Amino acid sequence: MSELAIELSWTRQEETLTPQKYSNEHTVKFGDKYSVKADAAPDWGGNAENTNPEQALASGLSSCHMMTFLALAAKAKWPVAAYQDRAVAHLGKNDKGQMVVTKIDLHPRVAFDAGFDVSDEQLEQMQERAHRYCFIANTLAGNVEMTIS
Repeated sequence: MSELAIELSWTRQEETLTPQKYSNEHTVKFGDKYSVKADAAPDWGGNAENTNPEQALASGLSSCHMMTFLALAAKAKWPVAAYQDRAVAHLGKNDKGQMVVTKIDLHPRVAFDAGFDVSDEQLEQMQERAHRYCFIANTLAGNVEMTIS
């Protein structure tokens, strides 16, 4: 099977590594071309201008869901013209009292070519199929509740 890698790089900016007094800012490199500044979530002292692992998780799920939806739509000959989503990761505690991502809400909006129409029920069924076949959703299935609205 495939191996898909990133490169992560962090360097201490402070003189010493002291609890709650160091920066978590780091760089995540995707392939040879793209780098993203990452940090802890703002609630945990991170810079809101950087991405954080929770956003990256929501992004991965949203992206996978979209690609799965597009593959299914293409097979069904649905002329999708545009797809947008707003994915929201929710933090909370699990039954062990540990902080976790408890839920990720996806809010996909799909536009079709002029003259093509599907019912809300058909669109909902296709979104549910996309969720069922999405690799990332299947990876998280036992750990995170997903809501598609």
